[in-house]
Amino acid sequence: MTDDAQEPESLFEAPPEGEQERMVEAVLFASAQPVTVADLNARMPHGADAARALEALRKRYEGRGVHVVRVGDAWAIRTAPDLGFLMQKETVETRKLSRAAIETLAIIAYHQPVTRAEIEEIRGVSVSRGTIDQLLELEWIRFGRRRMTPGRPITFVVTQGFLDHFGLESARDLPGLKELRASGLLDSRPPPGSDEETDDEDQTEMFEDASEDDVPNPTMEQEE
Repeated sequence: MTDDAQEPESLFEAPPEGEQERMVEAVLFASAQPVTVADLNARMPHGADAARALEALRKRYEGRGVHVVRVGDAWAIRTAPDLGFLMQKETVETRKLSRAAIETLAIIAYHQPVTRAEIEEIRGVSVSRGTIDQLLELEWIRFGRRRMTPGRPITFVVTQGFLDHFGLESARDLPGLKELRASGLLDSRPPPGSDEETDDEDQTEMFEDASEDDVPNPTMEQEE
């Protein structure tokens, strides 16, 4: 009975050390989570020494693009720290401009240089700081000269980046205010004291479609 009980053990022979390293390497590579020595031993053939294979594998990967590293009580294959920059990927989050931002942008484009108070007078509502900040971060507007009036308020003007995004050579190529109001991008009533309306035709679709394009917007805020 004793010999029969021990007979199955004699049928198992530990794989060569090189083969054990390959087994450990395969498990670590395929695992989404770090693997403990106990888990490795449970997977490997009888007689294998996962701890010894791990140590040999760790030395083998020294100086390579990936390393065998210890994570708590487990082990994993990780990118060499000095090569982490190769794994980085910068992406730009895209969101649509709010209606408040579109209206504010249009007013600045057509009335530049224009102050915040003048924008609010034309829109008929206050302009949140988030709306202005959003357009500044997009680099579609910039600060202009201060007005030589009490308080010397800052003015806003559109940038070259704005013109480039909308395919314009200059602000003079913008569609007329009449067309913008007809498309709903601006309030239907004329701005106080302004009779500025151009006759540029067939450009409303260009401005409306471009205004609704996805644009980089890391600090989107809704107009209250």
